[in-house]
Amino acid sequence: MNVLSLFDGMSCARIALKELGIKVDKYFASEIDKYAIAQTRLNFPDTIQLGDVTQVDGYALPKIDLLVGGSPCQGFSFAGKQLNFKDPRSKLFFEYVRILKELRAKNPNIKFMLENVRMRKEYEMVITNELGLFPVCINSSLVSAQNRIRLYWTNIRTRTEGLFSEVYTDIPQPKDKGLLLKDILETEVDTKYYLSEKVINNMLQHLQRQKEKGNGFGIDIRQPQNKSCSLTVGGKMMRDLVQVPQYGIYQRPRGENKGGFIEGKAPTLTANAWEQNNLVVERNGVRQLNQSKESAGQQPYQQNRIYDTEGKSPALMHGHAGNTINVFGGGKIRRLTPLECSRLQTIPSWYVWQCSETQTYKMLGNGWTVEVIKHIFSYLKQ
Repeated sequence: MNVLSLFDGMSCARIALKELGIKVDKYFASEIDKYAIAQTRLNFPDTIQLGDVTQVDGYALPKIDLLVGGSPCQGFSFAGKQLNFKDPRSKLFFEYVRILKELRAKNPNIKFMLENVRMRKEYEMVITNELGLFPVCINSSLVSAQNRIRLYWTNIRTRTEGLFSEVYTDIPQPKDKGLLLKDILETEVDTKYYLSEKVINNMLQHLQRQKEKGNGFGIDIRQPQNKSCSLTVGGKMMRDLVQVPQYGIYQRPRGENKGGFIEGKAPTLTANAWEQNNLVVERNGVRQLNQSKESAGQQPYQQNRIYDTEGKSPALMHGHAGNTINVFGGGKIRRLTPLECSRLQTIPSWYVWQCSETQTYKMLGNGWTVEVIKHIFSYLKQ
């Protein structure tokens, strides 16, 4: 089988084909990013690079059996300005259409797949009319720990419906694997990925300003028991943040002891008010080392408890020198690591990375969820 991949990026289509055991005779790729090209050459050295998509001549190529691509989506995305086909990057979709028509001269039965973001219906219909069939919408959350809703136009499997015999992409939804963010997190992460309190505060202030403006831009912190946001390119990784469990000891300020969260070794146990000063922080809440002797030995007084920010606050009280409620967030906030982002896009472990972290993040944000592509390509065998 001969394959042509337009806007090839890090060759997610080739990864999916290899994972399925589908033999590729020649794999042609159109890509202009030098870092993505280097990654492809590293993992698939037999790839035939064609360069700029506007310079690809479909008539000059041998018979192509499968055409794939995900044209730039900045003009369509709900997160952008939605310039649709006025955006020069989105106009590249028509290069895909042009090349598909040229390839059909040698192979009228060529299979194709085009991926893009969800968009306004009128823009979607332009693509649908050009390709001659309606897309299927698949959320990567079914096969990964990431919410990533995308449209896929493909004639690999189709069905005809309605009075006017309209053609639809007939790829069924993948089986839900039930993956969550916690399933792909690394157990040991370098401190460089953690955000300082200053950075977090700045991001929260930015979020508040955006809310006041009435838009949805800004920081989005995910919990390990949830799905990740869709990986993005740029934006200072504000959508690729996770609040991770943290274990340690929490002490209230007392005398020369400034208190706070203490990692590593436990501090010296105190005989005086130990129930307030030696609290083990576990995941998103706290538990005491031992049962308090206050309140008739049943529980600590309400003002001495520490509450999780995810839970309910107790009733406010006017006394106790302003120390009514102690709140602890229960975790640190950090960026997702390149490996974790790779896992979110279901890149297999055999794929080799030899580029900067910045370029890794960029390629993954631009790339495909491989398990979704595998699911679609699995119908090639049928």
